[in-house]
Amino acid sequence: MKITIISVGKIKEKHLRDAIAEYGKRLSGYCTIKSIEVTDEKAPENMSDKEMDMVKGLEADRILSKLKAGQHVIALDLKGAQKSSESFAGEIEQLQLAGKSDLAFIIGGSLGLHGKVTDRANELLSFSKMTFPHQLMKVILMEQIYRAFRIIKNEPYHK
Repeated sequence: MKITIISVGKIKEKHLRDAIAEYGKRLSGYCTIKSIEVTDEKAPENMSDKEMDMVKGLEADRILSKLKAGQHVIALDLKGAQKSSESFAGEIEQLQLAGKSDLAFIIGGSLGLHGKVTDRANELLSFSKMTFPHQLMKVILMEQIYRAFRIIKNEPYHK
């Protein structure tokens, strides 16, 4: 299985980069994982709705340019479905069995995702009703993908 994580913005914090590298190493035994970071737009605090939409639109164009035809796209969005780790693992397993072995997960920037991205997505996924920094979300996503493969293979995973 090929998994691509497309995220907006560069991760600057060393501890987060280290965690991402660690999960990337762990995942290499289960899948091919690739990380793509697209440039984020400057987003001042007091933007109008129109300006926010424009910023998200520019980021969306960068995200969409990285997707390949035929990829199964899962966008992380607060409006998405919330799943248990077991049901997430089951979904990944079902996608594999259905021959959908090229997945792309999308993590938006600080303003979220533009409708152009959520419309392209095959599904929306939410990890919580809480808001997380998009840099930390990449670590959480990679950990859950790793956990999913451990569940699929009936391998122990320490809590």
